[in-house]
Amino acid sequence: MSERYRTYEEFWPFYVSQHLNTTCRGLHFVGTTLVFTAVALAFVRSPWWLLAAPLAGYGFAWVGHFFFEKNRPATFTYPRWSLRGDFRMYRLMLIGKMQPEIDRASAKFPAAA
Repeated sequence: MSERYRTYEEFWPFYVSQHLNTTCRGLHFVGTTLVFTAVALAFVRSPWWLLAAPLAGYGFAWVGHFFFEKNRPATFTYPRWSLRGDFRMYRLMLIGKMQPEIDRASAKFPAAA
């Protein structure tokens, strides 16, 4: 990742290219679901659940990157855009619209595929 992205929309195809592995994306989905669950529990049970949110989200995502995708999480360089990208990827996976994004990223970043 030698290029510095100036906008989130420029960054998005790169973000997708770092999530081509199905297991990695699945782990992101599980982690993000647990983040939403922890935030909800913080409201109805105890604010201490907020401590679990980043552990669940990053824990599952980083296992996906280090063991399945075998790349460095973009969070280390682009933390806010990566978080935004994770929520966008989650929504697209939830509604079954992630594959076109994967196809576009694979074409733009063939070395990642």
